[in-house]
Amino acid sequence: MGDRLEGRIAIVTGAGSIGPGFGNGKATATLFAREGAEVFIVDYRADALEETRKIIEGEGHSVTTHVADVTKSDQVDTLVAACIERYGRVDVLDNNVGGTVAGGPTDLSEAEWDQQMDLNLKHVFLMSRAVLPGMAERGSGAIVNIGSTSGITFTGQQQIAYQTAKAAIVRFSRSVALEYAPKGVRCNTVIPGQMHTPMVEAVLAGQQTGGDASELIARRNARIPMGYMGDAWDVARAALFLASDDARYVTGADIVVDGGMTLKCC
Repeated sequence: MGDRLEGRIAIVTGAGSIGPGFGNGKATATLFAREGAEVFIVDYRADALEETRKIIEGEGHSVTTHVADVTKSDQVDTLVAACIERYGRVDVLDNNVGGTVAGGPTDLSEAEWDQQMDLNLKHVFLMSRAVLPGMAERGSGAIVNIGSTSGITFTGQQQIAYQTAKAAIVRFSRSVALEYAPKGVRCNTVIPGQMHTPMVEAVLAGQQTGGDASELIARRNARIPMGYMGDAWDVARAALFLASDDARYVTGADIVVDGGMTLKCC
């Protein structure tokens, strides 16, 4: 337990997990709560959100849940308004929503491309747009966006829409950081590499190895100089740093959390 976010109000999106264990959003919400934040957690799946709530409350911390699709502007506005009604403000926004579809430019349909842009990029814009006015008015705030090493290099499979969206998140974060620095609001990006989260077994194994998770895990581990994948807690710890006053002079930055993988990939 700590106090690095004591008294802060934090929205964490994508706070459920697609399968057993901890995804990035679930781990981040739990760690933020352990560090003193009042967490307002969001996911489009009520059952996954409920599991996260039980963990946080079971550890004796406060949490509020909200079911929403953060790719829809009306639902984003409603959830931010609900957080402000409950807690009075938003101090921290952590944008975790994302997912991949394999394929290159001639493989994807227009609908698949649009879905990937909405899922991986549009929600970052919508959520940021909704919280920035309040943060700027108070003269403080921190936004943490979750990118991917797929946005900065090729990581083993063609995922052109996902790669493009994740690359754009870095540029978006830097643009927000520059505009809002004089207003006391910071915006940074965490760039995870090959992380072992429930997504590996639930989605990626089916896409890449015909459902053989052990083969995919071995393949991913072999790409990493440290010899093993990280996990959601590694992403959460980077997000905690950027959300806290430890990063009070850090804005427009990217923290790559990948065990050194991109050092040999690019």
